[in-house]
Amino acid sequence: MAQIYETENFIVESHEHPFVSRTDGGHIRICIKDSSIPDRTQLTPKAAIELMRLTMIVGEAMEKGLNQRGIKVVKINYQDMGNWAFKTGDTPFLHVHVFGRTFDAKYQIFPESVYLPARESGFYDTFEPLNAEDIIEIQKQIEIVSAQKKYQLQQWEK
Repeated sequence: MAQIYETENFIVESHEHPFVSRTDGGHIRICIKDSSIPDRTQLTPKAAIELMRLTMIVGEAMEKGLNQRGIKVVKINYQDMGNWAFKTGDTPFLHVHVFGRTFDAKYQIFPESVYLPARESGFYDTFEPLNAEDIIEIQKQIEIVSAQKKYQLQQWEK
């Protein structure tokens, strides 16, 4: 995983084995730093606000950044899961998948929901992760987007 951004409680990273190939819109994951937190119901109000703000910033930056890179993202999907931890006896931890969606997707056909068969199915074997240039552009867009008035921290503390 390549780190894209970090806040007090979360790390934003590209997924090296994506559920959505970069040309279909890409896949980013937002993970809680404290892996003992299994889901959003265990967040403090402050961390919950931080997560909502972060998902909005990352989604907007991903869409703008990948469009700049020639990947025509038309929609962002967000999924908060963790079920697969039970396959291996692990404890789930809070993480949100951020999926870009394109009209001309080859694998994750839009406007259908993202199809998530088991990893061992082979479905994802040819999927491409975001590349270094994509990540740089998304990081640039995060800085631009987060500077907007609606994302200023004082707007979120009311």
